[in-house]
This record gives sequence, C-alpha cells and structure tokens, in this order.
Amino acid sequence: MKSKKNLGMVGVNALAWLLSLLLLAPLVLILFNSVKTSQAASDMSLQLPLDGLHFENYLVVIEKGKLGITFLNSLLYSCGSVILCMILSAMTAYVLSRNRSRLHRFLYMFIVLGITMPINFVALMKVMQLTQLQNTRIGMILLYSAIQLPFNVFLIYSFVSKIPKDIDEAAVIDGCQPVRLFFSVMFPLLKPVLVTVMVLTFLNTWNEFVLPLYFLGSSTFWPMNLAVYNFFGMYATNWNLVCADIVLTCLPVVLVYLLGQKYIVAGMTAGAVKG
Repeated sequence: MKSKKNLGMVGVNALAWLLSLLLLAPLVLILFNSVKTSQAASDMSLQLPLDGLHFENYLVVIEKGKLGITFLNSLLYSCGSVILCMILSAMTAYVLSRNRSRLHRFLYMFIVLGITMPINFVALMKVMQLTQLQNTRIGMILLYSAIQLPFNVFLIYSFVSKIPKDIDEAAVIDGCQPVRLFFSVMFPLLKPVLVTVMVLTFLNTWNEFVLPLYFLGSSTFWPMNLAVYNFFGMYATNWNLVCADIVLTCLPVVLVYLLGQKYIVAGMTAGAVKG
C-alpha cells in the first residue's frame, strides 16, 4: 500500500516537472534569442548562440527603445497604485467589516460586484475627458487603483473579520481616536494580507496593456509594455532586439513575484476563504 502511494507521488511530481518545463520553454526561448545576432535569432530556436553571447543587444534596446523613461513610468504607475490600493482598500474593508448593518453589507456587495463587471470604455473615456485626467500620469494611477480596489477590498474584508473586536475596544478605552486606532493598531495587524495586496497590485499594474493603450496618447507617458509593442513595430525583423526588450520588461515582474510568492499564497488563504 505504501509503495503504491510513493509511486503515485513520483508520478505526480514527474507530471508537475513536465508541465513546469513546458511553461518555461517560451521564457528560455526568448532569453536565448535575446543574446544572439539578428540572423541567428531569425529561426527562433532553443539553440545557444555559437558565436558568443551578444549582451550589447540590451544596450541597443535601452537606447533605441527609450526604456529609461518607460521604466520610470511603469514604476510610478505601479508604486502609486500600490500605495493607494493598500490604504483605501484597508480602510474600506475595516469600516465595512466592523459595521454589519444592512447598509454596510449592501455597500460591500456593491463594491465587490466590481470584480465581475466589465469595463465600459466609452463611458470611462467620457469620464476621463471631463475630469481632464486622460493622457496624464495621475489619471492612470487613479484608474489602475479604482479597477483593482474591489478585489483588494474583498481580500482584506475577511481577514479583518478574523481579528477580534476586543482589540478595538481596548484601544478605544486607552483613548485612541478612530484614525489612530486604524493606523496604529489595526494597520500593523493587516501586514500579511497587505503584502499580498501590494504584490498583486504591482504585478497587475505592471502587466496592464489595454488601459494605457486607450488612455495615453503621448509616448512620453507610456509604460514599458507599450514600449515593447512600439518597439516590435519598428524592429519586427530583428528578433534578437525584440526578445531583449521582452526580457527587460518581464524582469521586474519576475523578481517581484519570486520575492513575494509566499506572501501571495499566505494572504490569499488567510483572507479570501471566508466571505
């Protein structure tokens, strides 16, 4: 019986390794071709370059693709939306979780409904134009934050529900005002789920392509993924440069995910199981 169980575990692990290799194959393909010459990269093979590694492709991409300003734009959009989402979603989830009246329950369901509702780009375009936020960096930060708030509120809401109300009452007895109660007492207790919100918001913002394509008309405000799209249009025949551009764009996302993957799992299981 035990041998059959061990054999089953070996089979499951082998299947997991096989699927992992299949998923990693496109990444390895892009990485290998990013250090080849233009002619060698034209066949898009998994073979290592025979004439050496051409790391100068990355310097060409940074210079011609204007990745310096686009990297700063992506970093600004991601960090700005992370800060707004962490503070606003935590405050919203705390208030709605601690007040279980019908009104607050309705407001919670209304906000969470935003997870499933599609984006009406026509109406959103009109709103952005009326508020003069179209083609601005602050407009993109607010837009990213608003779209991701419903899921973040849903994630934090259940986590707050597991924190005993006795902590709130003890802080009030000690003389804490509402603002100090939240930021000095509750906010530190939300660290596990807030780290999850931070990582997920950063990744979603960095990878977003449609919103900046619609609402940013000037290339000065473009994030890195739009720079890849534009770069591919100019250098479609130079696959080595295109692959190098993709590698540089994906690198921050991979690093953030590797550093925060354990917090993503912990926060999702702690905050999203109980509704």
